[in-house]
Amino acid sequence: MKDLNRLKQELLIMKTEGIKPNYAELARLHNCDYRTVKKYNNGYEGKPINRIKKSKLDKYKEDIKTKLELPGSTIKGTYEYFKSNDETIGNYSNFYKYTKKKNLKKKNNNKFHPRYETEFGKQLQFDWKEDIKMFNKYGEVFEFNIFSSTLGSSRLHVFIYSKYRTKIDVQRCLVKTFQYIGGLPEETLTDNMSSIVDTKKKEFYKDFISFSKDIGFIPKKCKPRHAYTKGKDESCNRFMSWLIPYNGEFETEEDLIKIIEEINLKVNKQINETIGVPPIMLFQKEKEYLKPLPNNKILNSYLYDTISVKVSNESLFYYKGSKYSVPIKFINHTLSLREESNKLYIYYNKDLITIHDISDKYINYKEEHYNEGFMNILKNKTQDEINNIARRNLELINKLSEV
Repeated sequence: MKDLNRLKQELLIMKTEGIKPNYAELARLHNCDYRTVKKYNNGYEGKPINRIKKSKLDKYKEDIKTKLELPGSTIKGTYEYFKSNDETIGNYSNFYKYTKKKNLKKKNNNKFHPRYETEFGKQLQFDWKEDIKMFNKYGEVFEFNIFSSTLGSSRLHVFIYSKYRTKIDVQRCLVKTFQYIGGLPEETLTDNMSSIVDTKKKEFYKDFISFSKDIGFIPKKCKPRHAYTKGKDESCNRFMSWLIPYNGEFETEEDLIKIIEEINLKVNKQINETIGVPPIMLFQKEKEYLKPLPNNKILNSYLYDTISVKVSNESLFYYKGSKYSVPIKFINHTLSLREESNKLYIYYNKDLITIHDISDKYINYKEEHYNEGFMNILKNKTQDEINNIARRNLELINKLSEV
């Protein structure tokens, strides 16, 4: 070990006596480089004993603390938020150490949860992250839910934004999830979700069973108050804490959905502590075991919110203050409606039968539907006569509807 204190004392004596130091000789005696001797002779005092090194994170210290104080936030989620805004902040390990050193995050009490494993392609677990409230840059409040699902073996996660948690929303989100992963698991596992489970009978509602048969999977429930059997998706919900630091940082609903999708990609590229690799990597193997999706006709029938209507003897149904026509063979039948992009799509047993533009008029007959009705009652008239009668009546109906 170099005795630099003794070297400094000798240099001080030489300087006091006016003796010019021999750098090479002093370096040999003190087992150091001659440039070190020269540096000390020129006034270098050495490194401070308790030197405080500045961190790149110091400028964010108060912001980090604020984000970590938000309910549900995590160090990992907060790191991902700051990393997305400043690539120079370093890696997660240093960020984690910084928050601990500065005491920016309170400790949580951890509980033991047993680990459950499933075969490739066997199971998809799903749940809701419910009643999330966030506000944008302008203070506008957004209330929504996250449909969260996880493949049992690879731990691939899928997050889907949804305003509501009805049966239709569950079905729509499951279809979107199956499309995202490109196939079907053998079964799904969830808790006693009230929108799809009769909590008194402890069984799935018949229409959800029908949905599962249409799509091609077996629905299963985990035991009440034993959500640990669904722990892979419970832990998946933890990652939604990555969303919390974006509170007050977005502008529109589209921005919010995009942030969720970006978090989804990041989560699947992160190394999962349980399996030791990123879920997206193991998913490349698991997807080989997924069953094929049903045809698009079946999938699309569950992708949109629909309502049921009854067709009258006039071959009309009522929707939002207006009446719309369908072919006469559907009189007294119940049909399904879906509104999208200012158009009304009408289905019978998942078959699209007609499309109407949304209208403010009270009665909206399509000419072919109206003509068909007259053909059925004016059998002694020619086609041209029927068309003329129908046209005059339809013009009158349209004028009355516009009043």
